[in-house]
Amino acid sequence: MIMNDRFNKRIKLTNDIVTRIAAIDEFKGRWRGTAEMSQKILDRLRTSVIITSTGSSTRIEGSNLSDDEVARLLRGLKSKPPVGRDEEEVAGYADLLGRIFDHFADLPLSENRTLQFHEILLHFAQKDALHKGAYKTTDNVVVMRGGDSEEIVLFRPTPPYLVKKEMGDAVAWFNERDAQVDTHPLLVIANFIFEFLAIHPFHDGNGRLSRALTNLLLLRAGYAYIPYVSLDEIIEERTTDYYLALRQTQKRHKTDDEDVTPWVEFFLDALLAQSTRAEKLLGEKHPEMLLSPKQIVVYELFADGSELSVREIHNRLHGSVAVPTIKKTLLRLVSHLLIMRLGQGRATRYKKTRP
Repeated sequence: MIMNDRFNKRIKLTNDIVTRIAAIDEFKGRWRGTAEMSQKILDRLRTSVIITSTGSSTRIEGSNLSDDEVARLLRGLKSKPPVGRDEEEVAGYADLLGRIFDHFADLPLSENRTLQFHEILLHFAQKDALHKGAYKTTDNVVVMRGGDSEEIVLFRPTPPYLVKKEMGDAVAWFNERDAQVDTHPLLVIANFIFEFLAIHPFHDGNGRLSRALTNLLLLRAGYAYIPYVSLDEIIEERTTDYYLALRQTQKRHKTDDEDVTPWVEFFLDALLAQSTRAEKLLGEKHPEMLLSPKQIVVYELFADGSELSVREIHNRLHGSVAVPTIKKTLLRLVSHLLIMRLGQGRATRYKKTRP
């Protein structure tokens, strides 16, 4: 009960937070994507989001795979198992996120569910075979390396002997508040995800699992557009702000003046950005409306019917768009059926799919 009181008290309602929530919920109420768009486009968007979210979530934690490499890996998983840490993490996250998108209605939050998700997340990870699906047994202090390789402690998560109790308390608090109407679900979700990260219950995979859980809890709260615009990608674009908000909030964790406001503000800002991108799906039924300005620049090169390679695109843009960005853009254009891929390997070229 004491911990539950602490969770409730650290949520501070400000005018800015109320305004952000109102804007997000206004869009939630107007979402009609599944009714207005063809299932074919929605399926392609969902597939694209799994690729993009998987790439983003694993890169936040240090992976080096591009979205194009993620897509190739996932296409070939049935015939070729992942090799190496990066590929193993990508395969596990994509599997978990796909299950969440498909079955979220049947996946209420529980402690056992979190352990099952962790096992799925690390299913392919050879080095994690002994501790996947199980809480940590040793401390995992969050450190930063300073000058002369000096380690600076940024945060001390919950010690192993308290993890099960604190995870049980956090899950119980979430389910209690989730069943009530006195606290907005976005605040309940943000508060729980912060506590999960503060406990840091596993040896590895805490960050990735927190983002998978975020997708699950938002879907269960009725934010139905989650599978069609990647929240993980938005967080990756704001990685510095993400860690800054976490550190600012963690400084006061378990103190008398505990306050989760910095984290809640970051969380809501990311959701606002996601709803802004999803807004484009409502106003127009054309997938090109989902493109960023740089992606539009690349797409417009195909307007005259040209067949172009990555190098030719780079040259036509006079180097103003980096090659990795071009490759990522082409993957997105293909996933939205705006262009098609011709050939394989170095001979690969692209052309527009429709006049």
